[in-house]
Amino acid sequence: MAAVLVIRRRVVFGDRDFAELVVWRVPKPVPPAKHGFKYRLVYIVDGERVIGFDNERGKGDHRHERGGEAPYRFAGIDRLLDDFVAAVAAWRRDHGRDPSDD
Repeated sequence: MAAVLVIRRRVVFGDRDFAELVVWRVPKPVPPAKHGFKYRLVYIVDGERVIGFDNERGKGDHRHERGGEAPYRFAGIDRLLDDFVAAVAAWRRDHGRDPSDD
């Protein structure tokens, strides 16, 4: 089985910020992960990543925020998407990005 694209979506919030979501179902887990997904969810503001969730070989599931990196407990695609949307919404709220401006 080859990798299968599950989600590829770009959400533009304004002239300066957007989110990009890419999720693949892969035939074998990406070590050290045990699940069958490869993903990259990122929120970009002024050309810089401010929120990110991804998994990569050797690092496993993790998230990026406030210039740092922390492990992320993957519990399925729906939960991943919910966690990402919540993180982006919190960042936008905390940085004065009113959703009604979009």
